[in-house]
Amino acid sequence: MDTAAQLVTIAAVLLGALTTYLTNHLMERSKRRDGLRVRWDERKLDTYVEYVGSVRACIYSAVLVFEVGQDIRAMPRTHQELMLDLTEAEGRRALAFERLMMLADEGVIEAAHALNAAVLAIDWQARGLVEGTIAEWRGLHTEAFRAINAFHQVARDDLGVNGGFAGELHSARGLILPEARAGSADA
Repeated sequence: MDTAAQLVTIAAVLLGALTTYLTNHLMERSKRRDGLRVRWDERKLDTYVEYVGSVRACIYSAVLVFEVGQDIRAMPRTHQELMLDLTEAEGRRALAFERLMMLADEGVIEAAHALNAAVLAIDWQARGLVEGTIAEWRGLHTEAFRAINAFHQVARDDLGVNGGFAGELHSARGLILPEARAGSADA
């Protein structure tokens, strides 16, 4: 075999080795990037679920405070104890929101701000900081659940969840609130 043929063979082997190395490097980099994306998506999902759970806990605590304060429901706990529970729930919601701020994109953060405002309106009326009728109370809950549905939609979009979310149909199912009392001004 002459020298030229040997040089061509060596060049072909080197080109093959370089091509194999580059292909493997790009594949490993792609795997790492996909692994990071999946890990961050899992963290986002956990954060979004934690946030919505804390929002719902705030609403539930506010309902108990409101109903006991308005003599709609009797509880073995005092109104003051329920107020402390609501304050603790609000603290957990605030921490969940801060975690969300670290992971979410702008659309999710804006939806969370709107949801926070809706939940705080419920909180303020439950605490008696804002006066309102039962009809207004129900309206606050309708707005809060509309905001939860909007948050769900942008969170699903952010996570790349396929399929539609029938927010209006879902919201039309109604709230689980007690009916107005017979003979009351809000009935």
